[in-house]
Amino acid sequence: MRTLITTSYRTAAASISRGQVAAFPTETVYGLGADACNTEAVQRIFTAKGRPSDNPLIVHVGDRNEIGTVVSSVPAYAERLFDAFSPGPLTLVLPKHKRISPLVTAGLRTVGVRIPAHTLARKFLNACGVPVAAPSANLSGSPSPTTWQAVRHDLEGRIPCILKGVPSTIGLESTVVDCTGPAPVILRAGGITLEELRQIVPSTRLQKQQSRVPKSPGMKYRHYSPLAYVFIVSGMEETVPMKSSAYIGLHASRGAAFGLKKICRTEKEYARALFHFFRECDRKGIQTIYCEQVSESGIGLALMDRIRKAAWQ
Repeated sequence: MRTLITTSYRTAAASISRGQVAAFPTETVYGLGADACNTEAVQRIFTAKGRPSDNPLIVHVGDRNEIGTVVSSVPAYAERLFDAFSPGPLTLVLPKHKRISPLVTAGLRTVGVRIPAHTLARKFLNACGVPVAAPSANLSGSPSPTTWQAVRHDLEGRIPCILKGVPSTIGLESTVVDCTGPAPVILRAGGITLEELRQIVPSTRLQKQQSRVPKSPGMKYRHYSPLAYVFIVSGMEETVPMKSSAYIGLHASRGAAFGLKKICRTEKEYARALFHFFRECDRKGIQTIYCEQVSESGIGLALMDRIRKAAWQ
């Protein structure tokens, strides 16, 4: 299959209209989209990624008015969260509309929906004219793509179209919040923090234990993993470099000379750089990556979630 790389959102949307898939940029990571109402099209996402079919997908729309085409009801507190954080890196899990393919939801009666803040993404979604199911545009289990070049590396020849945009500005996937109960429950930490959500709905909490049947992607399988072994370290501890090793964090680690190193100024920069750094390590043949542990507050909660899912400890 020839993969077209285009800067035209209309060209990419035409691929969706034909029942095919297309990769597109968002502020979180690049997504791989298909018509959420077309089961055959959605199956093409799973095939291209090598993704297990029991892992639900998030549905993207370009406008608040389209939410009703994806979900059947929205509680009052979920409306407040939409008001505060959409468009943006927030996904709300709600009762699904009957038109959404059961393959999108892994057979569940709920579906995650979000409105990206990314201007090109919203133009693309509005041109599609249908709700678009879209996980990250990578091979299943590998680091999520934050550039169109990363999408091309994983999926060239496997998908018909990549909509070329700028690198993702957040670099981690959206926060997923279950809004089917009496209060919001964070299923996956992301670009909107727990603290920010509690400013709008104080009863928001983290899920205490993982459900046997997950309502959100990123909860069941090992994710975000480079080819290298990933270890979590304190930034100030002395790190013993292993063969062809790398380091990313906020502070320079003592006593080690690394083949690749990135010192970030803030946790937001660390989060934005993480997946790209993993992929750069893969390109350079790095065998061991040390990631500095950070406080699990603010964006640090989502950052440590991704690092742990990639780590071997």
